[in-house]
Amino acid sequence: MELELVPRAGIPIHAIHAAGMHGVGWTAAPGNAVRLMLGMVEAWRELARFQADVVFATGGYLTAPVVTAAWLRKIPVVVYVPDIEPALAAKFGARFARRIAVTTDRSAAYYPKGAPVVVTGYPLREEVLTASRAGGRRTFGIPADEPVLLAFGGSRGARTINRALVAALPKLLEEMHVIHITGTLDWPEVEKVQHNLPKWQKARYHTYPYVHEEMGGALAASDVVVSRAGASVLGEYPHFGLPSILVPYPHAWRYQRTNAEYLASQGAAVVLPDETLSESMAAEVLSLMADKPRRKDMRKVLEKINQKNASLKLAGEIIAAVKEGPK
Repeated sequence: MELELVPRAGIPIHAIHAAGMHGVGWTAAPGNAVRLMLGMVEAWRELARFQADVVFATGGYLTAPVVTAAWLRKIPVVVYVPDIEPALAAKFGARFARRIAVTTDRSAAYYPKGAPVVVTGYPLREEVLTASRAGGRRTFGIPADEPVLLAFGGSRGARTINRALVAALPKLLEEMHVIHITGTLDWPEVEKVQHNLPKWQKARYHTYPYVHEEMGGALAASDVVVSRAGASVLGEYPHFGLPSILVPYPHAWRYQRTNAEYLASQGAAVVLPDETLSESMAAEVLSLMADKPRRKDMRKVLEKINQKNASLKLAGEIIAAVKEGPK
């Protein structure tokens, strides 16, 4: 995915070998370890070629070979942990880090006392930061006074969310517009459903396989969002004051559940289990959309936990690490 998205943003990218070790079977572990070692050698060479002054790592199994190579070359490392709970690679990288930047203060509990943890918030792209409700409504052709539900599940999509939403469309479209970003995996299936809708429902159902620059407008235009609970929910939903119904991905470690429970504990989100979504989603969406006082309270909470200027704070930590130089 990165090999497509990063060049689109005008940033050079170089791929190296890597593989996960957490949760893999014993038959896969030796091969994955070899890939990590190969990736470390490749990262060593890339850091020299690029003449890097600092390494900025954000987790994922690519972190291990790159951070190791940086440590061997005595290059300062800054690790940013977007999720509340750090994954194994982020914990590993933090051992070598000059700074450990986190999205919320809840993450400090996962590191030893005295670790160089600093709360920066979640960095947002410029087109997200500058998106407006009026502009988003114009982009998607939605009247200013109509309620809007946004549903999405990442670049490839979330099949459970997609199918639960499609099943609930007749009820939902009676009450609201729906912006549905399906991901590429389920797009052909959802496109057929959209094609067969009555004309009045088609006018209220705005569905796409993927959006790029328009994502900020989709968030800004919406009154409620249904999504997975990846790290971006900790930055984008507080920024827009957007009440959410979160469906943590069940077939992975607990990072998404921890993110979702954090927002729910603050009164800013509702958490629904993936396995019962088809029975519960429509009722929960209709209830939350109809309850304006509750959504107003959720927006107030989101405004309080919103961390502003996260990109600038992160940049400041990176610059400070460079100024300190190798140790």
